[in-house]
Amino acid sequence: MRVDDWDRAKTTGLNPTQLAILTLLEGRREGGLGVKEVAAHLGVSQPTATDSINALERKGYLAKRPGETDRRAVRVVPTADGIAVLQTANAGDGLAERAIGCLYDREQEDLLLTLIKMIRHLQETDAIPVQRMCVTCRHFAPFAHADAARPHHCHFVDAAFGQRDLRLDCRDHEEADPAFRAATRKAFQPG
Repeated sequence: MRVDDWDRAKTTGLNPTQLAILTLLEGRREGGLGVKEVAAHLGVSQPTATDSINALERKGYLAKRPGETDRRAVRVVPTADGIAVLQTANAGDGLAERAIGCLYDREQEDLLLTLIKMIRHLQETDAIPVQRMCVTCRHFAPFAHADAARPHHCHFVDAAFGQRDLRLDCRDHEEADPAFRAATRKAFQPG
């Protein structure tokens, strides 16, 4: 995945951190994120995030806006040029996508569920911020349908969907309260 990040970044003239910032912001265009939030989501220091954000601003790929409640706070949002460079970087499958494509459908589904469990553990131990996954969303209803191929329900789009369609990063995510997240976690436990 690191090789993929460097290869994608090379096609755009960015470094992997700058590309990761654009990717993070792309799904959060409405209000953007603060520098501290960007640093936390990427697991980098605030000065590293600030340097990369400043470089992206100089290139015209993102804009800084004052915070809505605190005018001294800065929110960063991607520009149209930033979205365009991100689309260029995302053209084609990388090594990780091709490797996953070699797995059988059931293996891909098992890998996704394993990744979700790992991410949830990291979130619960405060190692990473809450990710915008189905299983942490208030719109998610696990195993709401009898259809084994499409057991889950998303109340946001009012549709049933299957295990392989679970999202790790959904722009329509709204964080569920801790009790709901615990109940969802329990629903996914074996047995």
